[in-house]
Amino acid sequence: MSKSTAIRDIMLPTLSPETEYFWAAAREGRLALRYCKACQHYHYYPRSICPHCFSDQTEWRDSPGKGEIYSFSVMRKAPVPYSVAYIALDEGTMMLSNIVNCDFDLLRIGQRVRLQFLPFEGGALPVFEPDEQ
Repeated sequence: MSKSTAIRDIMLPTLSPETEYFWAAAREGRLALRYCKACQHYHYYPRSICPHCFSDQTEWRDSPGKGEIYSFSVMRKAPVPYSVAYIALDEGTMMLSNIVNCDFDLLRIGQRVRLQFLPFEGGALPVFEPDEQ
């Protein structure tokens, strides 16, 4: 059994004008995504130009942080084992994140997950855990 119980060190994010709002929202316990008003698609990672239609008509919108595991990997040989996954958010975009608070042996593609925040000094990291609902 490989359960995520220990906490590993978190690298502090590098802030830029395009990511400052994202990290400020995370500190407040919110997942902020960019939304394109031109093509009506969400996108992640934070950037002001839409990767779908190249419009600059984008804005921040909060996400409830629900989705499913699209793909994942478990790093078992790390000093503190962890799982990294692509999460297909219900808004239609993908987000690379960690899966926490679970038995890694029970993870599966298509499994529903929900947002959590892992605090670190000066901020919080959006992560996901299995949604038992």
